[in-house]
Amino acid sequence: MSLSTHVLDAARGRPAAGVPVRLERRDGAGWRHVADARTDEDGRVRDLPAPGEGVHRLVFDTTGHSDFYPEVAVAFTVTDPGEHYHVPLLLSPYAYSTYRGS
Repeated sequence: MSLSTHVLDAARGRPAAGVPVRLERRDGAGWRHVADARTDEDGRVRDLPAPGEGVHRLVFDTTGHSDFYPEVAVAFTVTDPGEHYHVPLLLSPYAYSTYRGS
């Protein structure tokens, strides 16, 4: 299993470089920290640790890219540890969206 993300600043029409990203795993006590990363110049994080089966979330510190959303959390479920999971974030000042990428 592998995991990556990509942040696009839709208002600027450019990749969002330098965005702090935190990977967490849900367990019985809530969310447990797994790893921290930062998007590269192309807005990508390619080397997140493989989290395995279960519910996880990526928490993006969007300060500087949105005055309304200081943080965006995207939760997702890993069902097949053999697959690649790509979880992109499209961000604008007053909206965001995500999807399962390839």
